[in-house]
Amino acid sequence: MAEEEPSVLQQIRRKEVELSVKADQARRDAEQIITDAKREAADILKKAETDGTQAADEYSKKRLARVLNEVEELKRLGTEEAELTRQSGEENLSKAAEKIVKAVTPE
Repeated sequence: MAEEEPSVLQQIRRKEVELSVKADQARRDAEQIITDAKREAADILKKAETDGTQAADEYSKKRLARVLNEVEELKRLGTEEAELTRQSGEENLSKAAEKIVKAVTPE
């Protein structure tokens, strides 16, 4: 017996089923793409946060080192200035003593 050719309604129904299967697969593919994109975005954000924190730490360490160097330089300059002032005071001590003696002793 010869095989009967499907009716137009049967052909339409088969096509509908076929398209439904393809639509379901496309939906699953889209959901997977979205899931992967969300995961990748989260990874990018986490890496950016880590990199940002690391960059901020490095900057603050470098800036702190510069400030400490400046503090040491200011201490050194202050010590030098104090020493110069002390030396100047010692050099002028005898002159000051003479002026005080002259001022308090009658001539």
